[in-house]
Amino acid sequence: MTSTTAELEALLMQRSLTDAQLLAAADAAADFRILPNATVLKIGGQSVIDRGRAAVYPLVDEIVAARKEHKLLIGTGAGTRARHIYSIAAGLNLPAGLLSQLGGSVADQNAAMLGQLLAKHGISAVDGAGLSSVPLFLAEVNAVVFSGMPPYKLWMRPAAEGVIPPYRTDAGCFLVAEQFGCRAMIYVKDENGLYTENPKTSRNATFIPRISVDEMKAKGLQDSILEFPMLDLLKNARHVREVQVVNGLVPGNLTRALAGEHVGTIITAR
Repeated sequence: MTSTTAELEALLMQRSLTDAQLLAAADAAADFRILPNATVLKIGGQSVIDRGRAAVYPLVDEIVAARKEHKLLIGTGAGTRARHIYSIAAGLNLPAGLLSQLGGSVADQNAAMLGQLLAKHGISAVDGAGLSSVPLFLAEVNAVVFSGMPPYKLWMRPAAEGVIPPYRTDAGCFLVAEQFGCRAMIYVKDENGLYTENPKTSRNATFIPRISVDEMKAKGLQDSILEFPMLDLLKNARHVREVQVVNGLVPGNLTRALAGEHVGTIITAR
């Protein structure tokens, strides 16, 4: 390790940060897993929170029960209100960075609401720099709520087509799971998982229990249940090499997924 560290330091002082040898030396350095026993949950905005009390209250009860055995980082999606504001902002010809800020504000609202519902159980919502206090919350109450939108704001990388921010709450929650080195990433949606077509619009949609990133791309599943750019993040990840999509409207699904059961669709890096 000493020689590797010395080599890396020498390369950092002498080479460009895109130098191939430097990148190889950096890649060889061990990655420290910050929260290896925690699981990140992404609660869908449109699929769950926008449905109101009937969908959210049972899930809140399930989260409260589950945190007795699991450490949970609970991220929120943006949902229908973000789609509405995207349509207005895009019509005004505003750039992706502005849309990213607007969409993030809706995810923040959902995190605030979910945090208030969980407050009596000691579970708080954090944002921005508050993420640095996540280990404390997990040590005390085994759970914390955060907004799922990555904080790129004006620095959002524009999509190849259009101005809709390509990295939204699915990507943001995955990045939290990967950077903290968490044990699992679970997406809580309103479908049983991934299908060959959108089950909301096609009667010919066939359920897919397990699939890889390359298979999804080969099948052209652009209208999938997850943001497509998130797949590139998954394929390049060091720690979180698979994610699971479950139907949070079915009681017990989240609990079973946290216990390691194959409940919905598992998407793997390979």
